[in-house]
Amino acid sequence: MTAKMSRPIQQGGSWLVTEMIPDSILTPERLTDEHRLIGQTARQFVENELLPNLEKLENKDWFLARQLLRQCGDLGLLGTDVPESYGGTQLDKAASIVVGGIIGEEGSFGAMFGVQTGLTIMSIRCFGTEEQKQKYLPKLVSGEMVGAYCLSESGSGSDALAAKTRADHHPNGGFVLNGEKMWITNGGFADVFIVFAKLGGEEFTAFIVERNVQGVSSGKEERKMGLYGSSTTSVIFQNAKIPQESLLGNIGKGHKVAFNILNYARFKLGAAATGSSLAAIGEAARYANQRKQFGQAIGKFGAIKHKLGEMTAQAYAAESMIYRVAGLLDRTLKNNSLDDNTTLLAALEDLSVESSIVKVANSEMLNYVLDENIQIHGGNGFVRDYPAEQRYRDSRVNRIFEGTNEINRLLIPATLIRRTLKGNISLIQSSKTYVHEIHKQKLSDSTENNIFEVELRSVSAFKQVALMVINASMKRYGDRLNDEQEVLLFTADIIIDTFRSESAVLRTLQAFTDKKPTAELQAAAMRIVVDSSISKIEVSARQVLATMFEGDALRAHLEELKGLVNVKPINAVELRRRLAEATMENGKYIFCV
Repeated sequence: MTAKMSRPIQQGGSWLVTEMIPDSILTPERLTDEHRLIGQTARQFVENELLPNLEKLENKDWFLARQLLRQCGDLGLLGTDVPESYGGTQLDKAASIVVGGIIGEEGSFGAMFGVQTGLTIMSIRCFGTEEQKQKYLPKLVSGEMVGAYCLSESGSGSDALAAKTRADHHPNGGFVLNGEKMWITNGGFADVFIVFAKLGGEEFTAFIVERNVQGVSSGKEERKMGLYGSSTTSVIFQNAKIPQESLLGNIGKGHKVAFNILNYARFKLGAAATGSSLAAIGEAARYANQRKQFGQAIGKFGAIKHKLGEMTAQAYAAESMIYRVAGLLDRTLKNNSLDDNTTLLAALEDLSVESSIVKVANSEMLNYVLDENIQIHGGNGFVRDYPAEQRYRDSRVNRIFEGTNEINRLLIPATLIRRTLKGNISLIQSSKTYVHEIHKQKLSDSTENNIFEVELRSVSAFKQVALMVINASMKRYGDRLNDEQEVLLFTADIIIDTFRSESAVLRTLQAFTDKKPTAELQAAAMRIVVDSSISKIEVSARQVLATMFEGDALRAHLEELKGLVNVKPINAVELRRRLAEATMENGKYIFCV
């Protein structure tokens, strides 16, 4: 089959300036039988092989860790993104999310799995030569070989291009590496490393380096806050001579490898965070049913129902986003050969904003859910007899992994603005002629014709607020906008909450169209998400506007903002109770498919 090399239609960020329809997105409810089958395989692996061995992993049994990874390979769980010609299972991105979410329930093994599939395999699959793919991918996909990704250094975490690790041409051919990489997951036992170094001290370049090369070694295991069951070490290169065929991609183009692969890794991290949150909700619900105080189960109390209901609603939004992005990727890649790296890389770059959104939003949602899980467990949540404690300490690093949440927040509006200036997306014109003209309308209660009118119009209003803030900041700061990080951070929060809300609304509308039995409960979750976004977006927008304007100009903008977000509050207490009661009745997250 001849690969199609055409650039996909650009859709990243387009949702901000267009009205989306429910049928345009992928949701968990519309997964195929094939997706469910691979999910069942992953679930059986977690329950039968991974969970019984968690204590051994926490005691750093790396032989066992490799065995478990090999079992994943035997089950086809490592190769969802890889063509069959290289030993993969050649599935779509939705399948990768199903698997990643389930394996990601357990933080330590999930980190090891993520580095293997999202960073090492994808680096070689997207940028490797045919010889490199044939040499490494089958062994990585089978789990025979373990990979690691060496980007960070002690002095260059977020600023990856400031790396000090150096590569030089060897007089007899090949290269010589010198330097030290820090905080490398799988660092203690990986067989192959994706390494970034500056060739000649100048050209940022990627290499594939095998452990058996003389001069390659690992440092001691880091003493970490969490993820005890994953290996994290430095990786040291001391005059390590590697062959010419170790070059990954082109000289001086290492940033293309690093940043494009990180886009996908952020997307996969969002899936893992979602999976972990769903598991925690089930734990919290079961504990709330069993634990009795004052003569009754604590789940009967309103304070606990509030927590369970809010946890469920926020997880619903996170899950809606991650599958929506998976659907966007699969739509772009449809009818293209799986060997078509050009289209795949273009799609990953195109959806970099959405990848950053789900990375930030879902990692922070997980932090909230796990914190509440501890609180529901009370004193038992603080001891290691219950999994709540382990989940909590394992999750903290997710806001640092794959670019800190602050870096990703800065990237979200900066990328959209850059695309506007290049003419790839029209945020400026859309701000003036937004199709809903929502700023001229006053949001009201829903009508009999559309039970979700308030939520639909609220999302439209959120988009208008985002566009208003983006355009005002572009005019106010111009080329200096990148220096106004606080403005960018608040703007990112508006964009994130807009995407979260719209994703939840679209999924719920789709559920009603398909007459899903959970549709009413999905509506409850969606309404909680939209209602909470109203106040959050208003606060963020007020902060940005007050930074840029004063006097009459500020009053005018605040009046416009007030008109956009002036919505009658809902009875969220009752909605949370309904979600909590259904969750406790089922003993798990209620929207599992």
